[in-house]
Amino acid sequence: MALYLIGDVQGCDIALQRLLDTISFSPSRDTLYLLGDLVNRGPDSAGVLRRLMAYGDAAQCLLGNHDLHLLAAAVGARRPSRKDTLGEVLQAPDRNAMLAWLRQQRMAFLLQHEARSYLMVHAGVLPSWSATQTMALAGEFEAVLRGPDLNDFLHQMYGNTANHWDDHLTGAERLRVIVNTLTRLRFCTPEGVMEFGCSDGAHAAPPGYLPWYDVPGRKTADVTVAFGHWSTLGWLGRDDVFALDSGCVWGGQLSALKLGSGAQAHELIQVQCEQAQKPG
Repeated sequence: MALYLIGDVQGCDIALQRLLDTISFSPSRDTLYLLGDLVNRGPDSAGVLRRLMAYGDAAQCLLGNHDLHLLAAAVGARRPSRKDTLGEVLQAPDRNAMLAWLRQQRMAFLLQHEARSYLMVHAGVLPSWSATQTMALAGEFEAVLRGPDLNDFLHQMYGNTANHWDDHLTGAERLRVIVNTLTRLRFCTPEGVMEFGCSDGAHAAPPGYLPWYDVPGRKTADVTVAFGHWSTLGWLGRDDVFALDSGCVWGGQLSALKLGSGAQAHELIQVQCEQAQKPG
């Protein structure tokens, strides 16, 4: 059985098929962990969702900001932008089944493999959060995601405040910080104040900010954190960090990392994507 971590697909179903063919994926034998942003900006979001739904437990999926944006657009909490490609899902005859499936997906995974722990999120983790706390906070939002109050929260989800974590936060503000951290974070201060304006590479950190994974003393340094979201960062492979968004939807590559077993090293597999949207 092989385990694969896969970066942002964003509706590029042809590239996903090409990647799965390249790795000879078998849903009866292997498991995929998709790191969020399954949909949007690419040409076939519905195809991606139908494919992953059909794989059952062989496809373990996180939600990213674009996936939550689809849920928000579906209830009228946000109008799709001119760059969105969500119409094929929202107008599909099986729309309700796809949206219901999305609501059952996860915000974080903690996987024990061989002698290492892997924490998977779409975007990032605040420096004060341990892996255990990250999973607990992700679980708080997952309960809302699957419950009767999701519509209310989706109408309050958008916004950059509060921009740091406080254990005393409550209600929509608490949930917004959890969601912004897990699905939007790139840069923060050493104290954990988040910045959402810059989407350039790690070298472009605004004054006083660092890539979240380079903050000294972050509490997830004892696990390997795998994430997507940051296409301008590209592939990054360190003992403590795997970044797997290699810009498929922007004409880059779709990446999978096969986790090593025994003496076998991790293996990065990439396929070229034909999609070439302009970033934005």
